[in-house]
Amino acid sequence: MTVTKIEPVTRKRFRVFVDGQSAFTLYKGELERYHIEVDAELDEEVRQEILQKVILKRAKARALHLLNDMGRTEAQLRTKLLQGGYPAEITEEAVAYVKSFGYVDDSEYARSFIEGRKNKKSQRELYAALCRKGISGEEAKQALDEYYGREDSKSAMEALLRKKKFEPDTADYIQKQKMAGYLMRKGFGYDEIRRVMEIHDTYS
Repeated sequence: MTVTKIEPVTRKRFRVFVDGQSAFTLYKGELERYHIEVDAELDEEVRQEILQKVILKRAKARALHLLNDMGRTEAQLRTKLLQGGYPAEITEEAVAYVKSFGYVDDSEYARSFIEGRKNKKSQRELYAALCRKGISGEEAKQALDEYYGREDSKSAMEALLRKKKFEPDTADYIQKQKMAGYLMRKGFGYDEIRRVMEIHDTYS
């Protein structure tokens, strides 16, 4: 293996390319310690030492910092580490490390996410949002089944009606139909809407 390029990231940090591929990022003192310079050969033993003793340690600390900053899904954490220049193999080890302590848990994240939003969004919206955050469809559905029952749907729709300042007692048929259409576009089912509207008033 040959060091083909050393690219400055900051004044003190440098991205090292090996055989044309980004390999890792080191500080200036680490470049000197491991004799990393352009066109120099890099032994596999040295590469592994750098990855395990320097980069992995740094990746674990970075992962913990990211999770301390805010809750994240496993996919979000992985993406942030990769964007930070950590090699894929090191990223996976760092993710596994924080998972082993329960610091990242997609199922718990999904439950917490739903708990904080179930009175404002429909199941469909929550499911889509969780999937965008990297939660698997199966885990998202399981969390929704656990936290999002009929009464929760009712609360969410009533919250939206209040937000829209919709008054069922004074609304006419057309206004009610428009509101029903709005709720359906938000992802609520017809039967759910009918039950909620029957509490306030009927559509017919």
